Amino acid sequence: MSKIVIDAREYSSSTGRYVSKLIEYLQKTDKENSYVILLKAKDLSACQLTNPNFSKIVSPYKEFSFSEQIGLARQLYKLKADLVHFAMTQQPLLYFKRSITTIHDLTTARYKNPDKNPYIFFIKQQVYKAVIWFAAYKSKLVITPSNYVKEDLVNYTHIRASKVIVTYEAADVIKDTAKPIKDLVGKDFLMYVGRPTPHKNLWKLIEAFDSLKGVYPDLYLVLAGKIDRNYSNIKRRATSNGVMDIYFTDYISEGELRWLYENCQAYVFPSLSEGFGLPGLEAMSLGSPVVSSNATCLPEIYGDAAEYFDPHDKHSLIKALTAVLGDSKLRENLINKGRDQATKYSWQRMAEETLATYTKVV
Repeated sequence: MSKIVIDAREYSSSTGRYVSKLIEYLQKTDKENSYVILLKAKDLSACQLTNPNFSKIVSPYKEFSFSEQIGLARQLYKLKADLVHFAMTQQPLLYFKRSITTIHDLTTARYKNPDKNPYIFFIKQQVYKAVIWFAAYKSKLVITPSNYVKEDLVNYTHIRASKVIVTYEAADVIKDTAKPIKDLVGKDFLMYVGRPTPHKNLWKLIEAFDSLKGVYPDLYLVLAGKIDRNYSNIKRRATSNGVMDIYFTDYISEGELRWLYENCQAYVFPSLSEGFGLPGLEAMSLGSPVVSSNATCLPEIYGDAAEYFDPHDKHSLIKALTAVLGDSKLRENLINKGRDQATKYSWQRMAEETLATYTKVV
């Protein structure tokens, strides 16, 4: 029996779905090793443990902080683990015992986030670039969610390709009953769900939507996600440019999200950079025809189940949307292929492959 520590401090963050599903399915898969899950205090109750070999403790150390570098390193040494799995890139540079790291993508190293203080973000970005390099070399093995990220990481850090293991993620099954959004009932709409950071390329989608209004005057664009400073800026910019019929949902329930997926004319994913592209796969699983950027990993993950466009070219996006909106056979084909594509991925398989990685290292 080995003692494995999983750093799950981002359990409730946007990347937390990965580590929460890993913990959930490892409990079903591994009955031999013992696990200690590191969580922030606010996530202790959310992380449900059903396997007696799993325990959880508070790790209050904020990412990119001095306390992470000193306090977390001290905590890990005291735990005397046979293996530590850092489920995100951030980790203490002073921890030198056996570890593996999941690197989801290199987006943070390449794109700014105007929602953050620019000076603090710049410093954190430089630290993040250094940590990527350090983690890639220090870790016994590195896990990535796609072959694209594997190749990108190898080119960025020059580590050997054999050191990187790809474990695909999967679409979540939304079990909640679909709950209609009253303002959108009976309306035709395109949708996007997720964060509005610059690499998500939402303004390109808004420009394409505004051009489509000449042909589809009754069409709406739904942008689903909690309204933060980035979304507020986009909203102000759309208003000042006279772009009409954009519906900002703010926070929505799982039932409302399911209803959006099941009733949209298309799910549009204009992103410039992704490590896996979970939202599009989730949309496919619920019958949305997906119109996707052809950037980074997305063609690898979506296969022939999406209508692709160049995310740098508004006219390419307009052409893709026009094709899907105007051709019922194409829509039906994308819906059918999308459902099949979503079934190719499995959180259970991801957990099994991760366990095999643990076994290889230990």
